[in-house]
Amino acid sequence: KGTEDLGGGLKAGFQLESGFSSDTGASDSRGFFARQSEVNLSGGFGAVRLGRFTAESYYATADYVSMHNHDTGSSSDAFYAYVMPDANKIAYRTPTFGGLTVDAAVALHEQAVGGKNAYDLAANYNLGALALGAGYSKQGDVNQFAVRALYTFGAFTVGGYVQRDEDAFVANGGKRNTFRLAGAYNLGASEFHVNVGRAGEYKNTPDSDATQYTLGYNYNLSKRTKVYTYYTKVNNKKGASYHDNVQNNGDDFSSFALGVRHNF
Repeated sequence: KGTEDLGGGLKAGFQLESGFSSDTGASDSRGFFARQSEVNLSGGFGAVRLGRFTAESYYATADYVSMHNHDTGSSSDAFYAYVMPDANKIAYRTPTFGGLTVDAAVALHEQAVGGKNAYDLAANYNLGALALGAGYSKQGDVNQFAVRALYTFGAFTVGGYVQRDEDAFVANGGKRNTFRLAGAYNLGASEFHVNVGRAGEYKNTPDSDATQYTLGYNYNLSKRTKVYTYYTKVNNKKGASYHDNVQNNGDDFSSFALGVRHNF
């Protein structure tokens, strides 16, 4: 990634990310630059972004409360309804006004016949110890709306999000409510984490509800490097199959992990 100062407060930037599996070395099956791949222009007017990148509605809600491991790995949020496509996007971010920032994006379908554009809108409002967020996405009949709050007092941080989606996981499934609660306690270099999520039943799909909980511990070796461990479990009802490693409805999933994270 890089930036170029164009003068007068104007900057041009780019970022190209390639993903691979650290245990096997296999490249991302979606393509070499299938993660964040964008060019952008920023200044006093805000920022314009072009390319491929994760929906800001997701960062404003589900990712924000996934404090234990940045919503990655086997403990990632299995229930959040991700509606906005990542590719072929045009986005705008406002400057910050009194702690409020708004993002808007459109993902163009790039098809001669059929296909629908997708739209995404997100807002973040920081009030010191209290951080609020909201996000909305829509592509055709599939849509989602979520709100988030996170509050820090002393060594404790607590928060969560609530989401309402339609047909995101199940075609013609109807509407569903989802929520996740998260908490963290910091003690010196140690972080203790817990979060619990609940996916409600889709209106047209019986027994499609599920529960996920995660217990995690992080130890900060420095400001940029930490070791982490966690245990996560997804309990699916007989009409649900949440998590990428679940093949059949009603199957459960659990995972224990140990790793090192370094922020560049």
